[in-house]
Amino acid sequence: MNLARIAAAMAPLGLHPLGCCPAEPADGLPTLPGERPAAGIVLVGNIGSSLWPGFSVSPEFSDGRPDPLDRWSRRVGAALAEHLGAGVVYPFDGPPYWPFQSWAGRCGETAVSPLAVLIHARFGLWHAYRFALVFAEPPATGTVRLDVGSPCLGCAAKPCLDACPVGAFGDRGYDLEVCVAHLHGAQAVCPDQGCLARRACPVGTRYTYVAEQRRFHMDAFMAMRPRR
Repeated sequence: MNLARIAAAMAPLGLHPLGCCPAEPADGLPTLPGERPAAGIVLVGNIGSSLWPGFSVSPEFSDGRPDPLDRWSRRVGAALAEHLGAGVVYPFDGPPYWPFQSWAGRCGETAVSPLAVLIHARFGLWHAYRFALVFAEPPATGTVRLDVGSPCLGCAAKPCLDACPVGAFGDRGYDLEVCVAHLHGAQAVCPDQGCLARRACPVGTRYTYVAEQRRFHMDAFMAMRPRR
């Protein structure tokens, strides 16, 4: 598994390797061509708005059909896997769903934030997994884990928990119903500006999504969670 070659192959798509780890039998991954068992997993996704220039001019983005980003991810993921001789799995296939968060934990590059989403020590909350490439070779020793720890541990203020205008995040976790009700209200600025709690995090602010991408994700979330 040559990580430099993998990174170079996906760079024109605006995608990046976001961690790698050995595959385990409990993962239940399919065998690769030639009946080779899965041995290594590379998580692939965007850093900030790295994928936006390519995705926003893609056929999937403009064809008016549902789930454009998932369909784009499936197309480019399949092509990349074929080019690299790998298998590919997607976080939106299911149920049951592939354990992307568990894999991310094994990579040692992220931790769970107070908002219950994964935070990266460098990219903050502005990264996302689009698919995982599966290889018959394990990752090279010394390149698997960063073990950087959670940046939230040294953040006493926790501004993310105070920024939500309706207090949807707190000790009891994320209150989805409160959040959705607010988003569909006339006074909500989140649909245009993005999640204010997420934007309040001081980590990785240089990777904040561009306005068009923030609006795209908020529109998709609100379509999934219509007004009640």
